[in-house]
Amino acid sequence: MPESGDLERLGPPGLAGELPPSDVVSGTLAPIHEVASDLGPAAGGEAVSHGGAFRRILEVFLENRLAVVGLGIIVVMVLFCTIGPFFYSTNQTNAELALSTPLNAAPTGSHLLGTDDKGFDILGRLMYGGQRSLIVGFAAAIMATMFGVIYGAVAGFVGGAIDSILMRIVDILLSIPSLFLLIVLAVIFHTSLPLLIVVIAFVSWLIPARLIRGETLTLRVREYVQAVRVMGGSRTRIVGRHIIPNAIGTIVVNATFQVADAILLLAALGFLGLGVPLPQTDWGSMLSNGVNFAFDGYWWQIYPAGLCIVLVVVGFNFVGDALRDSLEVRLQRR
Repeated sequence: MPESGDLERLGPPGLAGELPPSDVVSGTLAPIHEVASDLGPAAGGEAVSHGGAFRRILEVFLENRLAVVGLGIIVVMVLFCTIGPFFYSTNQTNAELALSTPLNAAPTGSHLLGTDDKGFDILGRLMYGGQRSLIVGFAAAIMATMFGVIYGAVAGFVGGAIDSILMRIVDILLSIPSLFLLIVLAVIFHTSLPLLIVVIAFVSWLIPARLIRGETLTLRVREYVQAVRVMGGSRTRIVGRHIIPNAIGTIVVNATFQVADAILLLAALGFLGLGVPLPQTDWGSMLSNGVNFAFDGYWWQIYPAGLCIVLVVVGFNFVGDALRDSLEVRLQRR
């Protein structure tokens, strides 16, 4: 039979181990939050709030140094093309006025990157052509992504014969080389900036359509989609409010790559002489024109335009890779 002193030393029944003598003697127990803090983190790990979803995405994005570099390249190039002409004003539209300047002149103080064979300032031409390249890239990517998302979501959600027919159309168009289709469309129709946007978007919506169709096939069997169906929700509401928003990660990542692909496609058309009509220009047209003087040593007509294309495309690829990691739930911090 334990003595009363032993009972005091053992502490209250139901608690394993001994309590500190001071707590027993005073007849009080430590507050629950102090006991929890002494026990340390739970076995499942410490639950730490990292803020909203946007904050987590931003944290993961900024941890990727290449993404920050890519974003910086894009911002610099956009500012270079849009704000640069206000600080470095040159003639880029009047061909007769350009003939008054030296042709194929090497870089000097008055022409920092020299002039081309028509007398246009190369640095000003880069800004002017970059505006067209970026406009076509962004506009074509937005059009292709929007149409591809709607097309793929409808095909994947409806399913059945409609899905088969819609996706066979995509397969047929994908079997045609994109560059060949671009050349045919650019030759048939009169080349203009809006036409180039539509033509490039026409050959670019196929990939997002297939991606979103695959996402939709996965999302349409989720519990919340089935719940909306049971509650009488329309197909339009399910696709617009539940399918597409939950595929936003795939949509955003693909859109960044679409911009880079559109700029490359425009550069390819410009290199083949099917770019924006004169006196307008784009980086591909500048590169194509500079290649004609490659053996004459006029490097300033080749390298600047080529470098701009490479930097912008690489920048968008870096950003797209980082967004893919940031929006991937399994790679986010818990």
